[in-house]
Amino acid sequence: MKIAHFHFGKDGGAEKFFVHLVNALAERGIEQRVVIRPDRQWRADLHPSIGVKESHFRTVSLDRVLLPLHVRSMIRQWRPDCVLGWMPKGAKLVPDEPGPLKLARLGDYPTELRKFRNIDTLVCNTPGIAKHVREMGWERGVEVISNFTEIEKVTAITRDALDTPRDAYVVSSMGRFVPRKGFDVLIRMLAEQPEIYLWILGDGEEERNLKALAAELDVAGRVRFAGWRKDPRPYIAASDCFAMASSHEPLGNVVLEAWAQDVPVVSTRAEGPSWFMRDRENGLLVDIGDCKGFGDAIDALKRDPDLAAGIVKGGRRTLTEMFSEDAIVGAYLDLISARHA
Repeated sequence: MKIAHFHFGKDGGAEKFFVHLVNALAERGIEQRVVIRPDRQWRADLHPSIGVKESHFRTVSLDRVLLPLHVRSMIRQWRPDCVLGWMPKGAKLVPDEPGPLKLARLGDYPTELRKFRNIDTLVCNTPGIAKHVREMGWERGVEVISNFTEIEKVTAITRDALDTPRDAYVVSSMGRFVPRKGFDVLIRMLAEQPEIYLWILGDGEEERNLKALAAELDVAGRVRFAGWRKDPRPYIAASDCFAMASSHEPLGNVVLEAWAQDVPVVSTRAEGPSWFMRDRENGLLVDIGDCKGFGDAIDALKRDPDLAAGIVKGGRRTLTEMFSEDAIVGAYLDLISARHA
């Protein structure tokens, strides 16, 4: 089987899953070629068997003309079984060429359908996204295939690595520093929780504002901005709890990563977590923007080890049953194989 992927994402959870999936496919003997943005820090993590072309696909650029020509030539000569465009931008590059199954993978709610004009089937990573595209008028194929993450436990870093007292209660969080991730909610929560330290992994446009907020609330001494980490797992593993405060989160891959390290999770009732999380079974759920709700939930975990242990057990069970590598990779292979059966 041969699969061509077009992915123009930058650096984040979607890109981590892209690497996980193409590597898992490569380990199963699937031939693949990918088109990605230049200079991605995760390119080095791609399986060595994967053919990589780096190119921009900007509105005003020479690549806007040359890249579609390259893609058409590649499909005619290499003859892939499937062409998979990741997110609307990748889907827009998928040409109307006969032969391969044409898929688009959606990890968020699209605002329009015109970029999917050459797509046979939309692969949505949550039922909510699938329902959304149907309501928008999509009449072709829709499949729900979610994400998986690495499930092995890793060695935690020491608290000293982030200048944190060894006996502190540490809450970790991770993502791009953009407003919808809600890191400001977690910083405000600290003002009412003097025993908690907050580790935030990531970077982005809101970093200066978040640091200013921490200083304004006099909690900067208990916030650690750890930067973007190629492997965040040792940091998550070293924390007592993981918090996801997003106001909009189609899935929430970071929750899966925390579960894999047996760390209890507190999350907002965003779209993705509302699908696969159950309050007090595999996590604690709070309302979007509720600083006090986060504080109360984290305090409950801190004071009740049995509650925390039960949530860890539930998270591991959900991870294994719903988000295993074999199940997700198998679903993609079955979808592609069915077309060519």
